[in-house]
Amino acid sequence: MIDHDAALARCQDLVELARKAGADAADAVARASSSKSVSVRLGALEEVERSESEEIGLRVFVGRRSASINTSDFAPEGLRTLAQRAVEMARLAPEDPYGGLAPQDALFAGEAADLDLTDAAEPSPEDLREAALATESAARAIDGVTNSNGGSASGSRSVFALVTTNGFARGHAGSSFTLSASVVAGEGADKQTDYAYRTQRHRSDLPDPAEIGREAGERAVRKVGPGSIPSCTMPVVFDPRVGSGVLGHLLGAMAAPSIARKASFLIGREGDQLFDSGVDIVEDPHRLRGLRSRNYDGEGVATLPRALVEAGHVTGWLTNVASAAQLGLGLTGHASRGGGGSPGVAASNVYMKAGSQSVADLIGDIEDGVFVTDLFGQGVNLVTGDYSRGASGLRIRKGELAEPVAEITIAGKLPDMFRALVPANDLELVRGIDVPTFRIDGMSVAGQ
Repeated sequence: MIDHDAALARCQDLVELARKAGADAADAVARASSSKSVSVRLGALEEVERSESEEIGLRVFVGRRSASINTSDFAPEGLRTLAQRAVEMARLAPEDPYGGLAPQDALFAGEAADLDLTDAAEPSPEDLREAALATESAARAIDGVTNSNGGSASGSRSVFALVTTNGFARGHAGSSFTLSASVVAGEGADKQTDYAYRTQRHRSDLPDPAEIGREAGERAVRKVGPGSIPSCTMPVVFDPRVGSGVLGHLLGAMAAPSIARKASFLIGREGDQLFDSGVDIVEDPHRLRGLRSRNYDGEGVATLPRALVEAGHVTGWLTNVASAAQLGLGLTGHASRGGGGSPGVAASNVYMKAGSQSVADLIGDIEDGVFVTDLFGQGVNLVTGDYSRGASGLRIRKGELAEPVAEITIAGKLPDMFRALVPANDLELVRGIDVPTFRIDGMSVAGQ
């Protein structure tokens, strides 16, 4: 796999080729990754994988016209042809009044903060096999687990580089390590499956494999023998593993491209109080070892920690160059970039601050409700805010978690859900988007 310096050099060469081919402006982005993983099942080695990939993308501007193209062919002649074709495509494209590179005064400058995203550890296949075996073994040791879908351990490394014709040239590298297990509990028609996993930048930050395995086994066992719920309106409590998705819907609606396309239920609500005044949602792109940490975004704009929701109020939209120009807004450092195509929008290390109540107190006064541990389906409309998902979890009776439930649907309107949301105090920063357990009263639950 190419390193940071080689990725930068390729981007600089490609940008220069685009200029020579007639581009007025251009940027190039290179990505490379390598990974290895080991999977086991029922205590036996099942699969060992290693993969590598490299690609480079070019975006060119000819006046107000632009085109994007990407390749994995890094031969000099191939890159020259790529640049020429991109410029030819741009000349035929329609004019875009909003596209362009980030202005120079918005670009990240100075010394990049060391976010500690790369672990020098290089586990061997044997190391990964032992970790996978230990994870699965712990899951299978849980009373009630009857079969296994397997355990796995993996490690990966990645490189990113971005070069623009107006002076930005930066790159960075990162690593990640994952442990996971998936097992089956119950017999016959009562069989249920569940999983647990954890990903960290540094291998030493991963929990003990036994902890991951135990969580997978316990989650599977508690789902055995589910019933249903009569259709009604009741409090719904979201496990953090699925609650982060609700926060993801908010971020999607806050993306400025969605606002510009009139495709968000938040249009006209900038500055509105969407949540209770005790709810704060924060973005921290500079968190050490964070899964989504970065000094600059996909267009080279500096990132900054900020409150996305403060005292329940939305503080603004998440922009890239095109959406900021269309809406007349400033750049917020939220551009995201794949190997090719125009930049999108993505946030970095977002979390909802913990509330003051324990989970036990949060559910303690619920006479009849549901604790959701799994969600299914794609029934979320970010244009209207309609929310409807298949769900399973545990019944809440008289303030206590009770029997498992499945084949139910929970529904509501996202603005109404946000207003009713009450967080617990069990926040853990373990994903790119993190929430504590939270409760939403008044949701529609459809069951039997």
